[in-house]
Amino acid sequence: MTAHDQMRAMLDQLMGTGRNGENNKFHVKFNDPKVCKSFLLGCCPHEILSSTRMDLGECPKIHDLALRADFEKAQASKDYFYDLDAMEHLQAFISDCDRRTESAKQRLAETQEELSAEVAVKANSVHELAEQIGQKLAKAEQLGEEGFVEESMKLMEEVDELRKKKLEAEQEYRNSMPASSYQQQKLRVCEVCSAYLGIHDNDRRLADHFGGKLHLGFIKIREKLAELEKTSEKRKEERRKVRDGDRDRDREDRYRERYREQYVGGRELDRRSKRHRSKSRDRRERDRERDRSDRGDRGERGDREHRSRSYRSRSRSRDRDRRSHSRHSGSGSDRKRDRDRD
Repeated sequence: MTAHDQMRAMLDQLMGTGRNGENNKFHVKFNDPKVCKSFLLGCCPHEILSSTRMDLGECPKIHDLALRADFEKAQASKDYFYDLDAMEHLQAFISDCDRRTESAKQRLAETQEELSAEVAVKANSVHELAEQIGQKLAKAEQLGEEGFVEESMKLMEEVDELRKKKLEAEQEYRNSMPASSYQQQKLRVCEVCSAYLGIHDNDRRLADHFGGKLHLGFIKIREKLAELEKTSEKRKEERRKVRDGDRDRDREDRYRERYREQYVGGRELDRRSKRHRSKSRDRRERDRERDRSDRGDRGERGDREHRSRSYRSRSRSRDRDRRSHSRHSGSGSDRKRDRDRD
């Protein structure tokens, strides 16, 4: 990685994907399923064990320092419970490593010469003292590099005491078996990283192992897993409550959408009020038109009835006039006939 790439990575880690208005190169957000949640928490085995004997290669999910920065900012205001996702990932990884450790132990039991119970106890004592020496040596070197000289010196004094105990244990182990058998390397499997350790390994080799990236990486992973498992039940309960609350809120949102008139805001209320007034005006106009139409219909019917009554009245008057005229005419004719006969 060039100096420019290192500076860019530092800026991404500090400022996230939004620095200078840029988008991240993967064009995803930190909550995308393709993003590694263990990486966001700084405990992905693919990253921790890179460039070691157990290098796992590139993680199938996205690793981006800018996304980690975005997550850390968002986590301050909302809990995403990614620690539970990371715990499940680490549990699967450690379970696989423990299976490999047991397989390695079984192979050693099948290939190495079987020791008597007494000799096996003495050999295990030598192994345990050697491991303690290697661990303390690695810790002392680390403290010395960090500037804690006094603490480093105290550990070196403890190392000297352990070396004396180891010499005594090795003497007892040598005396308990034939010289030919003692010269054979007796191996054991490291319980942390499943590496092979020999009973005749010197302090320098053991210090390199216990202070190496592989062993320390496994320690970091196992400690992180133990930390996450301590609070897992509580965190799962909190996540369940949050999800139940989210489902309730979704249900309320759907209810509000269905009956939105009870939850409208100012602008929406104004729009609905205008629509209501407009509909009211239209309704009043239709009512007035209907009233005018009804009055017009009633007026036309009244005129027709009036004309019909007038027509019937005139017809009756003409009928009476004709009958009256007929009677007068008949009486005049009768008088004229009477005079003629006289």
